[in-house]
Amino acid sequence: MAIMLSDATRTTRPKLIEMQWYFVAMVTAAIAISYFDRQTLPVAIAAIQRTIPLSNQQFSWLQFAFLIPYALLYAAGGRMLDVLGTRRGFILIMLWWSVACALHGLAMNFGFLLGARCLLGMGEGGALPAATRVVAEWIPLRERSTAMGIINAGTAVGSVLAPPLIGMVLLASGWRMVFFASGAAGLAWVVWWSVRYRGSNDASIATLDARLIAQQLSFLDLVGMRGVQVLVFAKFMSDSAWYFYLFWLPKYLYDVRGFDVKHVSYYAWIPYAASGIGSFLGGWLSSTLLSRGRSLNFSRKFVLGLSALFMPVVMLVPHVPVGWALMLFSIAFFCQQSWSGLIMTLPADIFPLSAVGTVSGLVGFGGAIGGAIFGVVAGFLLGQGFGYGTLFVIVGTFHLIGFLAILLLGGKVQPLKTPDLLRIESQS
Repeated sequence: MAIMLSDATRTTRPKLIEMQWYFVAMVTAAIAISYFDRQTLPVAIAAIQRTIPLSNQQFSWLQFAFLIPYALLYAAGGRMLDVLGTRRGFILIMLWWSVACALHGLAMNFGFLLGARCLLGMGEGGALPAATRVVAEWIPLRERSTAMGIINAGTAVGSVLAPPLIGMVLLASGWRMVFFASGAAGLAWVVWWSVRYRGSNDASIATLDARLIAQQLSFLDLVGMRGVQVLVFAKFMSDSAWYFYLFWLPKYLYDVRGFDVKHVSYYAWIPYAASGIGSFLGGWLSSTLLSRGRSLNFSRKFVLGLSALFMPVVMLVPHVPVGWALMLFSIAFFCQQSWSGLIMTLPADIFPLSAVGTVSGLVGFGGAIGGAIFGVVAGFLLGQGFGYGTLFVIVGTFHLIGFLAILLLGGKVQPLKTPDLLRIESQS
């Protein structure tokens, strides 16, 4: 059963290509807002502590309160997106986390802050599964890693903008206004998305994947697949390191390097800028290898391995001046986001559209659980006097462990051949 495009469809091809990348830009903006929202607390923590005293252990529990519901809703949100569809699901997700972010500004004690952080994690858990569904719906296979690299660069855009913008608002209006303004930005995005996004019926013209899926894979089918389990484990390891950096880097600069709010706003954005470049270049390199005839398996694993190879540089951070430390953080952030963009491309590479949201959710669930657990471990070790040097040694190994699991246990990266797909291909 060959799938033919009509003349009318052919004439709309330039418009469809424009729509593909317009929607990628919209999702990138959403991810940027997401990461801006989650950076509000770490960047504003010094100002918040003057109103609400917080110990290192309490700070680690705020990370835990964000990441556990984030993990649970990452998995459940992925399935929800597969049921509701991308457009409606993304609206619900963004409304929830924008209101939750604004609620932080009403906090008067640790308990309220903990509850608001929990609600924020619940909302943001569906963001990357939704992004992956947009890519699966709209972007052809050969361009997916580039698209996910661009979207993943949104994490850097939000994180880069957070220190200077939050610093400006802090100095002008206080820490509560930081959360109110950030929540308002998310609500504005919801209006934009509601007006402009078109669903998968249009996307099926842009990429044949949306037409080739007839079989629904059950949740238990997916959980039982070794490939899914390996991706979850790899994300568990790598995001244990990544969330440590996200939550603890500003505090490290405050506590160990003697930074104040102004210094953090001047310099803390640099590693996040490097992460954005790494996200884009990692996806671009993988797509380039694929377009030059290398296999999908090689194109993805080569860049993943290269990214993991340089992550141990953070072990040197405690032993160098602050300028060199920022450079080492920048290298690690560059490689982390190169890695992350490709990890989140793999569900769209391997699984049918009907399962992409669920698999992406499970993978993100693994990452968030890793971040939550290691965040508490980090707070405990610091409380016991071990220092940041010990933590940098530990997190410097995590990506290599994750890559070895992919290399040795993950099998080949290639589209999953369900019975329906095999039948369609045999009739083509």
